[in-house]
Amino acid sequence: MRYHPDLLNELNLLLHFNLDTTQQGIKVHHDAEPALIAAARRLHDKGLCTLPDGGYLTDLGREASEHAQSLLTLLREPATA
Repeated sequence: MRYHPDLLNELNLLLHFNLDTTQQGIKVHHDAEPALIAAARRLHDKGLCTLPDGGYLTDLGREASEHAQSLLTLLREPATA
């Protein structure tokens, strides 16, 4: 199984959320890339963010964003012997 481009767009969008605060959300503007607009809508449909154009992370969305950011960090770190 592979990551479908739609899932990669969702993961990339999750990386835009600031996990240091719950008081800051994101807004995907109507003139953004169509793939990004669709990713925001899917995240909302899945219950990960509060609005179809971003908004704030839900509890489940925060957990998903934490995992997405951890995975990115893990894959970027050079292997240690």
